[in-house]
Amino acid sequence: MTTITRKEVGPRMSQIVTHGDTIYLSGQVGADGESVTNQTKATLAEIDRLLAEAGSDKEHILQAIIWMADMKDFDEMNAVWDAWVPEGKTPARACGEAKLALPVLSVEITIIAAKKA
Repeated sequence: MTTITRKEVGPRMSQIVTHGDTIYLSGQVGADGESVTNQTKATLAEIDRLLAEAGSDKEHILQAIIWMADMKDFDEMNAVWDAWVPEGKTPARACGEAKLALPVLSVEITIIAAKKA
């Protein structure tokens, strides 16, 4: 039987859930009220932190799901994403538009990753 572990557990969700060698991160968002660029940078920095805590890194991301409040910001978000994601180790990815939890949020990213060997 594979163990499920949870880290940074809150009353509504856990920031990290690990099942075997697979890591699931909750949706991450940047600071309220900042530009799409700054929100994306902050979100990716938090993803880096959470992956490290779970025993992984961005080279081991299997899938990324990106939600944007407005697809007009797609190119701005992608400029930050493209500079962050390791060349040759890009994950499966989807990106769509959705109403996010707060009106000041522009980007939310959910990650599934593998643990480092």
